[in-house]
Amino acid sequence: MSTIEHLKWRYATKKFDTLKTLSQEQLNTLKEAFNLTALSYGLQTLKLVVVKDKIIREQLVPHAYGQRQVADASHLLVICIQDEINDADVDYHFDTVKKVRHTPDDILDPFREGLKSTIQKMTNEKKVEWATRQAYIVLGNLMTVCAIEHIDGCPMEGFIAQKIDNVLELQKYGLTSVLLFPVGYRADDDMFASMKKVRKPLSETIIEL
Repeated sequence: MSTIEHLKWRYATKKFDTLKTLSQEQLNTLKEAFNLTALSYGLQTLKLVVVKDKIIREQLVPHAYGQRQVADASHLLVICIQDEINDADVDYHFDTVKKVRHTPDDILDPFREGLKSTIQKMTNEKKVEWATRQAYIVLGNLMTVCAIEHIDGCPMEGFIAQKIDNVLELQKYGLTSVLLFPVGYRADDDMFASMKKVRKPLSETIIEL
């Protein structure tokens, strides 16, 4: 299949096959894809929580407005942002750059201090907004990788974050959930799987200058 054919195959799965489970290799691919996503400044101020436990996921269904995909999929991916973004994140990033690339401090330090200054000037609300946008970049990347790997998924914004966070005890990790992404295999009787995609023609969505 071509890239476009893979993307046409993908859809927001409404009903998962509860008897099928992703392999460890598939899960590893999604974890690596999450970790390799291009993010602002190269900082990785997001975490991916992978929930396999069915009992836990059943507890989450009411807080996702009854959407069964949360429990019926093979796994639930929860994309989270850090509650705090500060100098320590910047130092960790640049220390890692130095370790991996052996870049000298006299080159790194101006960028290190410049980024610290940028983040220090942000309000907490601005940091949350910034980190949340990064979460959507991650989701888009994961959706594309799922399409290529023929893994079904359903991106979700519709849930009560505080309730989800409480069940998963995300507070102890300093995290807040932003997006849910159940992944697995579509059910044979999911009527939405065979429906044609409805999109505007390219002439209405693309502007070439």
